[in-house]
Amino acid sequence: MTPTVIVSTGALNSADVVDVARHLVAVELSTDSLAAMADSRNVIDALVTDTVPHYGVSTGFGALATKQIPIELRTQLQRSLIRSHAASSGAEIDREIVRGLMLNRLSTMATGRTGVRPVVAQTYAALLNAAITPVVGEYGSLGCSGDLAPLSHCALAVMGEGKVRNADGVLLDAAEAMAAEGIEPVVLAEKEGLALINGTDGMLGMLLMAAADLRRLASIADISAAMSVEGLLGTDSVFAADLHALRPHPGQRDAAANIRAVLADSTMIAEQKAGAHKFTRVQDAYSLRCAPQVHGAVRATLAHAESVAAIELASAIDNPVVTVDGRVESNGNFHGAPIGYVLDFLAIAVADLASISERRTDRFLDTARNHGLNAFLADDPGVDSGHMIAQYTAAGIVSELKRLAVPASVDSIPSSAMQEDHVSMGWHAGLKLRRAIDGLERVLAIELLTSARALDMRDGGLATSKSSPVITAVRTAIRAKVQGPDTDRFIAPEMEEVRLLVADASILDAANSVLDAPLS
Repeated sequence: MTPTVIVSTGALNSADVVDVARHLVAVELSTDSLAAMADSRNVIDALVTDTVPHYGVSTGFGALATKQIPIELRTQLQRSLIRSHAASSGAEIDREIVRGLMLNRLSTMATGRTGVRPVVAQTYAALLNAAITPVVGEYGSLGCSGDLAPLSHCALAVMGEGKVRNADGVLLDAAEAMAAEGIEPVVLAEKEGLALINGTDGMLGMLLMAAADLRRLASIADISAAMSVEGLLGTDSVFAADLHALRPHPGQRDAAANIRAVLADSTMIAEQKAGAHKFTRVQDAYSLRCAPQVHGAVRATLAHAESVAAIELASAIDNPVVTVDGRVESNGNFHGAPIGYVLDFLAIAVADLASISERRTDRFLDTARNHGLNAFLADDPGVDSGHMIAQYTAAGIVSELKRLAVPASVDSIPSSAMQEDHVSMGWHAGLKLRRAIDGLERVLAIELLTSARALDMRDGGLATSKSSPVITAVRTAIRAKVQGPDTDRFIAPEMEEVRLLVADASILDAANSVLDAPLS
């Protein structure tokens, strides 16, 4: 992590957003950004006394854009906009979503294309650095005219109103939390209210964090697939580089290379190629043999989503916007369709990655398919049930992920007296993707827990491991948290222990600790 993220007129990178959102890294506005904001503010100030109406400067908003607002009422106009639009409802969303949203909005302000005064951006930066987080409910954004309600709750906090949580998570009035940190509330001037709420910042933040998670989980899926191949006495021949060169999708190539690296020097695999244990099946099941193709398709989908996110990070989204040559123009750049589509696309990929993992888990439990292991990997089948219900849990999660893969972005609903008659629903696509990724972590953890148990049952445990060096390292990490095979124990805590190893990348770190080059 960088110690401080500099917010300037150019694009942030995705790692910066994740660091600020999740790890409370501090932000600092560059001198270039402060100058750019001051210049664009001069453009807005020149329009304040113009008798010609200018949207967002001297008019109402949305369907009320035809109403000219007298100068003496324009401060009230900004306050009213934010107060009325801070209309979220439902469960409080995670702090990292709000922080990602605030940082992305700050980055757009810093471009100098929104017309806000530098003090507004500086106040956003101060809230982020003090870890003061506005309280935002899960409902309220249609993903068009930006993430209006969530962004409005953040703008409300900048005004010293509404509820926030301080760095310790204590619920406070915004004014109280800001006073404790020496931060002055802002009185918004012309155009600033709109500039704070017209953006795809929430859905973009969720996309960036989901992409970072899925990068990690794709590599862990390669590890879990390799462990299942080994534990089910499969063959590694289908992962040969020349076979995958015949269908040269980059993601498939990388997944196959990862699986080869994880299986390298496996005694258990070697035994399938010679002697009494020679591999006699014509082909392994698809969930084993086609892992690179499925895992690779996930990577391809992720690469597309990351390319969309990179463009959005380099964008200045507001309506109206102050152009480089000093015009103030209305536009539709706040529409969330580009982000909403890829959020939905990733939910499909996540569901399928979990689905193929669950199928591998299930194979371990069936004596017709597990090649000599006890039924359900039970210590004493009949007395014990082994991993029978762990697979039920994985199956239930996969079923839920299939429902979450139904796209939100096709479900437009009109609003604002038909002025906003087509919306993206990108915010909700982001929320359901986050839930899907949580489910994927759990499904992969169950596969890892199951394959580790199967391998222990085959070779007697780590002391006599026949696994590859990489798989032995992963098994060691799991066994540091979860005991090996024995009579049935309370299994839910063991599943959670392995999920935490997946979530904090300990599984990936264990694998990489043995390899000359990290898994890609």
